[in-house]
Amino acid sequence: MLVDYGIEGRGASEIAASIERGVASGRLAPGQLLPPMRKLAASLGVNPNTVAAAYRTLRDRGVIETAGRNGSRVRERPASTARGSLTIDAPPGVRQISEGNPDTALLPPLHDAFAAAARHHDARPVLYGQSPVDPELARLARAALDADGVPDGPVAVTSGSLDAVERVFHAHLRPGDAVAVEDPAWASLLDLVPALGLRPVPVPVDDDGPRPEAVERALHRGARALIVTDRAQNPTGAVVSASRAGELRDVLGRYPRTLLVEDDHGYAIVGTPLHPLAGVTDHWVLVRSVAKAYGPDLRLAVLTGDRVTLDRVQGRQALGPGWVSRLTQRAVVELWTSGAVDPVAVAAAYGDRRDALLGALAERGVGAHGRSGMNVWVPVADETGTVARLLHAGWAVAPGARFRIASPPAVRLTVSGLTARDIGVLADAVAAAAAPPVQPRSYG
Repeated sequence: MLVDYGIEGRGASEIAASIERGVASGRLAPGQLLPPMRKLAASLGVNPNTVAAAYRTLRDRGVIETAGRNGSRVRERPASTARGSLTIDAPPGVRQISEGNPDTALLPPLHDAFAAAARHHDARPVLYGQSPVDPELARLARAALDADGVPDGPVAVTSGSLDAVERVFHAHLRPGDAVAVEDPAWASLLDLVPALGLRPVPVPVDDDGPRPEAVERALHRGARALIVTDRAQNPTGAVVSASRAGELRDVLGRYPRTLLVEDDHGYAIVGTPLHPLAGVTDHWVLVRSVAKAYGPDLRLAVLTGDRVTLDRVQGRQALGPGWVSRLTQRAVVELWTSGAVDPVAVAAAYGDRRDALLGALAERGVGAHGRSGMNVWVPVADETGTVARLLHAGWAVAPGARFRIASPPAVRLTVSGLTARDIGVLADAVAAAAAPPVQPRSYG
């Protein structure tokens, strides 16, 4: 039961806020059992329906979970405590390879692109009532999507991939709906799903993407949506192969009412071809962010999909921010058309570092994954111990707990900042840190 924390409030919103403050402050720990609704109502002098409404609000926000007669408890990873908080601080002298950032040397300078965008704006100012999407951005995005075999559909623009995913979920799902998610998966996505009151259903991933039998099982059990990372899967580097795409399309064809969300954030930083799943289900979207190739602070992603979904996304967007800055959109047009980024060279740079690290680890008997993108995923027996030993050896890596639901322990290494001289040193450190500890001999 609750210890050293007094829940307060007379209305449902006040009670919910009091509990959420306790979770955020750490005074209500993950897994903490909350008082039965009638008992809390009696102690607060309110109607049990008021407490029930507060608990329902917290459940929809992803703060608590309920298990019938077993009561309500704080989620093991409440939405109030993001997985990003599972960070490893790198003291002076420790190399930081845990954050998943691109190599800044491979990002283009933005001055000329924004200067050109400003000149374009001065000549043709964007005012209220105009299209939320720059026509040239839409044309270029659609041409690239066509070249990759993505079915025809309108183009929308959001403030990054996660903004797109949230808007798409809001367009079709309701609190309590189940969403099939990759396991392991992008940490922010695993935070978003429960924060929206949705239930994540883990789907194991191998080097070719989500396992078809697991997707089938999740959809058969009622998952209303599936999200798939087509390539550069974070954290494993998985790529949906042509054969795996065919298998997944077969599964989705048996569940045509599934909402399909494809994340192609690896566009322009990976050389592996895209094998889209889009078009099999009634409602689908494919999202492409410019963050990894052009700069995270641009906060821009393009998405396409079926017309109903895109209409809902843009209609709700119009009632909030209205649109993503057309000035920023125009700057992205300038970046796309100026040759500021050579996608082949960028993909090769990340690929060379990633492959070198995978090879060095293999030489030392360490199995790892990373077919594309900028991350390498290393399964380990003792995640916490491995992270601690690597920190002591001078390397801050990401604990797999950020990215996992039910998958085994691992650590994630980002190769963006590595040089050829780093590879062997890092591989040695990983091999030593991941090795099982030597058991002391017993005498007597």
